[in-house]
Amino acid sequence: MKILALDSSGLVASVAYLEDGKIKGNINVNYQKTHSQTLLPMLDELVKTLDINLSEVDCIAVANGPGSFTGLRIGVATVKGLGLSLRKDIVPVSTLEALSLNWYGANGIVCPIMDARRSQVYAAAYRFGKEVKGEEVIEPVNCEISKLLEKLEGFGEKIYFTGDGVPVYREYIENNLKAETVFPMPVNAYQNAGNVAVLGQYYAEKGLTKKAEEVSPVYLRKPQAEREREALQNASN
Repeated sequence: MKILALDSSGLVASVAYLEDGKIKGNINVNYQKTHSQTLLPMLDELVKTLDINLSEVDCIAVANGPGSFTGLRIGVATVKGLGLSLRKDIVPVSTLEALSLNWYGANGIVCPIMDARRSQVYAAAYRFGKEVKGEEVIEPVNCEISKLLEKLEGFGEKIYFTGDGVPVYREYIENNLKAETVFPMPVNAYQNAGNVAVLGQYYAEKGLTKKAEEVSPVYLRKPQAEREREALQNASN
């Protein structure tokens, strides 16, 4: 199976290509440029370097959230355009589930966290067995970091963190979580389209693909502008 994968849900822009269960190429960029500036050039470079025939790709996988509203829109719009032009199915993959593979096989609870600002995170928690897909023990949620730690404490197990929320909340976690914790090295700290490709293959083999027009981002909360508008409306009532 041949899978093209993209992830622009967070700080890192990432593209990858998987063929016959092997990651043939993976480009990650964490730099001060917008994903609209980096994602397509990275994809073009990957295709040229690996001599990928896009017409032979089986499907396209994308991290569809949660995450940055702008980043998600760029990533999903890109794969929808590719899917429509190439007539390929799309595999939506949870950003948090893909992040969990940074600690695949960990003996404990893997908790990806993404900074959602104002002491809030996008988070979930997984326990790994024999399958590449971890068992979801905390479903994807947008909540205060304090509430997440309360849930994690209840497992009584070692907690493995990953995601762009780690550098933001690491000190708070160390001071407030009694459970034994493990924090990532830079190589397994952020989003990686290679993980999206691996899960994309897993879901594609189970027939869990979508037509391009059916794919949409998963935000977990309303955009800030909409929240602010509702707050103003409530204040005036």
